[in-house]
Amino acid sequence: MDIRLNGRAAIVTGSSKGIGYAIATRFAQSGADVAIVARGREVLDKAVKEVGAQAKGRVIGISADVAAAAEVKRVYDEAVQAFGKVDILVNNAGTSRNAPFEAITDEVWHEDLELKLFAAIRLARLAWPGMKERKWGRIINVLNIGAKAPRAGSAPTTISRAAGMALTKVQSHEGAPHGILVNAMLVGFIEADQHVQRAAKEGVPLEDYVSRRAKDIPLRRIGKAEEFANLACFLVSDAASYITGTAINVDGGHSPIV
Repeated sequence: MDIRLNGRAAIVTGSSKGIGYAIATRFAQSGADVAIVARGREVLDKAVKEVGAQAKGRVIGISADVAAAAEVKRVYDEAVQAFGKVDILVNNAGTSRNAPFEAITDEVWHEDLELKLFAAIRLARLAWPGMKERKWGRIINVLNIGAKAPRAGSAPTTISRAAGMALTKVQSHEGAPHGILVNAMLVGFIEADQHVQRAAKEGVPLEDYVSRRAKDIPLRRIGKAEEFANLACFLVSDAASYITGTAINVDGGHSPIV
């Protein structure tokens, strides 16, 4: 399916590498103007250059920590200044944090919720009025399959992500009368920099780490970031105009809950 996003403007957080980078690339290739948002300036500049080389629209980079409310406001303002509007919002920023429940401090809970939940709330709240006025908007909240099936020792991430799933449903109901469609995409085991880091931390070759994890996946392989991005591009397009309020597993069949 040839998906066109010409004339649309998107913000993708956490998009200088991994899944976010793949989404930004796919959007840009499909004609959207894209704001790539990430904290590290050097990696961000590299991503803007690479994505821009494939873009049919404009690509800008915004260095920001979306866990901070003031930074979220600046991200939105810079995107509007560059593009004139924000039609598409992908809340992808986040890291995987997990520990035994009794070991998680208030500070850790607060940090996790600020990054994974409040950043999504704040950006959507800023973009919402313009989307309502234009009667068109798309929001994707990137979560993980633990939001549906949390396991022992998976907090605070699975708790924050479960809250993101509830946020998605509330937003979808309120946005529907105004043409704003809101969905969640739940990450399974997808190629990402965090797995490179984990393999290094465990002191094992990346191939061995991936092979071990893939045994638990029905498709017997890990997913590619581009596969995740393809679904994201479909969901924000006019082709997905009757899909809202869903939480879609992108996990090779791994989650025990549909």
